Amino acid sequence: MGINLKPDELIYPYFVIGGSGKEEAIRSFPGVFRFSIDRLIKDIEKLHTIGIDKILLFGVPERKDASGSHAYKDGNIIAIAVKAIKKEFPDIVVMTDVCLCAYTTHGHCGILRGQGWSIDNRKTLDALSKIALSHAEAGADWVAPSAMAKKQVLAIRNALDKHGHKKTKVLGYSAKFASNFYGPFRNAADSSPKFGDRHAYQLNFADGKAALEEIKADIKEGADAVMVKPALSYLDVIKEARTKFPDATLAAYNVSGEYAFVKYGARAGLWDEEKMAIEILTSIKRAGADLIITYHAKDAARWLRKS
Repeated sequence: MGINLKPDELIYPYFVIGGSGKEEAIRSFPGVFRFSIDRLIKDIEKLHTIGIDKILLFGVPERKDASGSHAYKDGNIIAIAVKAIKKEFPDIVVMTDVCLCAYTTHGHCGILRGQGWSIDNRKTLDALSKIALSHAEAGADWVAPSAMAKKQVLAIRNALDKHGHKKTKVLGYSAKFASNFYGPFRNAADSSPKFGDRHAYQLNFADGKAALEEIKADIKEGADAVMVKPALSYLDVIKEARTKFPDATLAAYNVSGEYAFVKYGARAGLWDEEKMAIEILTSIKRAGADLIITYHAKDAARWLRKS
């Protein structure tokens, strides 16, 4: 019996911006937009009708600073968006990315130590906890720390529990690799590092063993679900994680570069986009993913309903 992909196993990522009436196309990211909250609500309404009930939000702030404080200050873009979404669609599962890269002037995922570009883990954990709390207080169902800071799941879980948000779940970006597949996303979120790179805190793409250790650590720290990112080039890691942690809820992120090459290849006449995308998403599920975060979710849901 084959693997059957279902729309409710897909999570659609959104990029949220300030203002109103905005629906901005993104360079190098065909079919994906930045939405102001009013337009976001309209798009989610359409998403809901095709059977997708889970979304992941990324904020694109109007202001940045060295510590990324606009990620958690009162009135931050994601907290406002979550409140608006839950008011209109209380049954939509809202997940929020918890990181600093889009909010810092330097573009790194944590607060830097001194004048260098090494991460101050203690200050970073404090900031990530504040972000997660602001999202939970706004009504987020899940918070998803993606900074790859040591003990980030534990710090956030403790902060949520301490402030009465025990029902808010944590999706750990557990095995997040320092990948070349993130280019379109970084354009969308304006989150590229201004100097250096992220190899000091993201995983070496050649080291599958370290990925499994990170997943194990996040489960121990209290993650309700764990993730492998990217997905397509790391199907072996997904498969090993499924085997080693059979009871874990396992997500995989079919990232922007993986999505874009399918789009551009289809435009060039190299393949049929529907067939290629469904094959890729099915392979991710076959490897063991319970949930798939993908920019192809809208198209895939329509294709699946049609077939």
